[in-house]
Amino acid sequence: MSLIATLSRLEAVTTGRAQPLATVRHRHLSERPLVFVPLTTAGEAGAPLGALVGTDRDAPRLLVVPQPRDRDLRFAFLAELADVVLPYVDSHADAVEAAERTETDPETGKRVKVEVELCADAPQIVVPSRAGVEFVRLLGRSMRFRRTAEQDPEAPHPAPPRVPLLGRWLTHYGERARVPGSSLLLALTEVLGRHWATGQSTLEDQHLGALLAWIDPPAGTSGAEAALRAELARDEQGQLLCPPAGPATDPAFDNKLLAPAIERYDRARTALAAAEDGLEADTRLGILTAAEREVRELVLSRTRPTWDAVWRGLDLLRELPEGAHVEERWTRDRWSFTGHRDRVLAGEPPQPRRDDAVTAANKLATREREQARLDAQEALDDPLVMAGRRLAGEAFAGEVTEVVMAYSEGKRPSPRPLVTVRTDDRPHLGERAKVYRSLGGKPQSAECVGVDPDDGLVVLRVLDKMGRGKEPEPGSVPEKGDRVCFTLFEHEQRGGAKLPDPEQTPWTHGGPPGEPVPEAADPLTQEDVL
Repeated sequence: MSLIATLSRLEAVTTGRAQPLATVRHRHLSERPLVFVPLTTAGEAGAPLGALVGTDRDAPRLLVVPQPRDRDLRFAFLAELADVVLPYVDSHADAVEAAERTETDPETGKRVKVEVELCADAPQIVVPSRAGVEFVRLLGRSMRFRRTAEQDPEAPHPAPPRVPLLGRWLTHYGERARVPGSSLLLALTEVLGRHWATGQSTLEDQHLGALLAWIDPPAGTSGAEAALRAELARDEQGQLLCPPAGPATDPAFDNKLLAPAIERYDRARTALAAAEDGLEADTRLGILTAAEREVRELVLSRTRPTWDAVWRGLDLLRELPEGAHVEERWTRDRWSFTGHRDRVLAGEPPQPRRDDAVTAANKLATREREQARLDAQEALDDPLVMAGRRLAGEAFAGEVTEVVMAYSEGKRPSPRPLVTVRTDDRPHLGERAKVYRSLGGKPQSAECVGVDPDDGLVVLRVLDKMGRGKEPEPGSVPEKGDRVCFTLFEHEQRGGAKLPDPEQTPWTHGGPPGEPVPEAADPLTQEDVL
């Protein structure tokens, strides 16, 4: 945690209200996101109980599994979920625009630019908390290998046709959520926690109701009082007034309300199966319908407060202006979505259960590179974030006091002006250390020539982005009196070492691989055991 974040939390405790950690919004928000509020059965992470899902805040779709132990009801739930999510995904798959991408020519081996299709927008899914992201990944894991009746007529408990496809999309979104800065699948508590500091721990910030209570407390109460009420207040039946954001449920709800309702549903279903004539069956069918309606109402009572809280949090985030680099990161999300769309349309098999060594190394390198890029871009977009980097000695800002023109040695001398900056910051600078500043959206580098900590003076030699002439281009060199900000971290991240082809994987990492074998469907997984 940075010093700025620590100070902000202390101020939140003093003032009783969350303090801003950012002046701009660092994540993309779609105009029409798909909000998904899931619930799971207690003790079974992979057994869905119900969900609210949809793009209309006033008309969510309620999905319920009245008996989570029943495989057929669970598959019916997943099929209903697919009927909501897949049309939303498909609505973004057809609208495309032309874009250029650099690829390797298979004949020459050279890097060339080719024109390809890029989806004009991508579907965005929003869940209440990080646990919701993990549930999305778990659903994808348990669905994408399911066999349908068309694929395997003898498969036990065949899945509806659209369920494996939904599993592939949820797996992709769950994997993409692990990439820092990605906005395809957002956990609202993480996004809110990135932009506001509360007076409670980061673990307590995972409670969406408590987090919103700190950010926007009711009139006449402090954030601490409102958060405590959101966490602990119960009604006359002993039920939480602000249910947890899921997917887990409150034990008091499970024991006092849900379990008896499911038991009544089971008895009604057993009685209906034992009916001896049509009149008796009609009567018992009515009892079963009432029992199922009771379970649905209970699930709705636990999910609707969270559904409203998610939209309230999105409204708070939309009040912040979007950061300058957010659109660039969203474009990478669009490339990711387009690539997976193309793999699905090409009929490629589902994602494997385990990545091979090269794929795993590439994913890890990508996440490390994107984390460094995200940290740099957030600091460049937001003065408040940059202040934290300055306090940490990773950047400094000040006024230019002197500019002396100098040139490099050689047959064609190039300009290497010396710029003296007076700063109150204490950067961790050494001799010939590289520093960078943003010039027209591109990083301009300089090296440290000398530091006078007593007077707060830093002498820098500007190295590039001054044009090809003997004299620097106008505006490329700071002038006396200018306010400048230099960072010790790079603004653009370089690629790592090239990894071998999968066929060349050494034996120490599981290779070389043999002939590719199609993934078999899971006969039984932990998610299936109740």
